[in-house]
Amino acid sequence: MIGDNNRQVLIQYRLDQAKATVSEAELLFNHNKYRAAVNRIYYGMFYCLLALGNKFRFETSKHSQLIGWFNKNFIKEKKIDQKYGKILREAFKARRQGDYDAFIDFSSDDVLKRFEDMKDFINTIKKYIFEYDKGIHQL
Repeated sequence: MIGDNNRQVLIQYRLDQAKATVSEAELLFNHNKYRAAVNRIYYGMFYCLLALGNKFRFETSKHSQLIGWFNKNFIKEKKIDQKYGKILREAFKARRQGDYDAFIDFSSDDVLKRFEDMKDFINTIKKYIFEYDKGIHQL
């Protein structure tokens, strides 16, 4: 069991990972490495969700469990706008396709939109975490 101090350190670590992944995705995009950028775009969101999960004492390394938990507790309950559930689902699907399927190409426009969605997603989740600390949101 993680103590509260260690939990805060882990939450910040995951948020820092998400922030670093934004830079990685941007670098890959700028060098026309779209498949790799799509991977990093998804993982930026995943790291941010891990932070959210840790905030609410939900721990898993399984992507589908984390996404399901997020959808059930935040999207379905209308605590976070449903567009973020869609952004996450599409990023997860694209990451899997890019990593495992043959003959998958992503366009510059598609990756750029995903990149902008990733930044919006991370900022929204990060804001939710910090607003929760201030008592603005309740689970």
